[in-house]
Amino acid sequence: MTKKTLTQYGISYSEKNVENDAEALAFLKDKGYQSVPVVFSGDREPVHGFRPDLLAKLNQAM
Repeated sequence: MTKKTLTQYGISYSEKNVENDAEALAFLKDKGYQSVPVVFSGDREPVHGFRPDLLAKLNQAM
């Protein structure tokens, strides 16, 4: 749903699949995350989980 919402807003993104990318998994664990999705955008606070309200704010900021 997060990818669908980002696409609807026209926000481009790159996806890291933690099942296939050990480095991406280690990065998220190092940051304290235990589940996905996590959306990083510049210096903004990451969006963790499916949060349409925060994705809408991210869209407004762009």
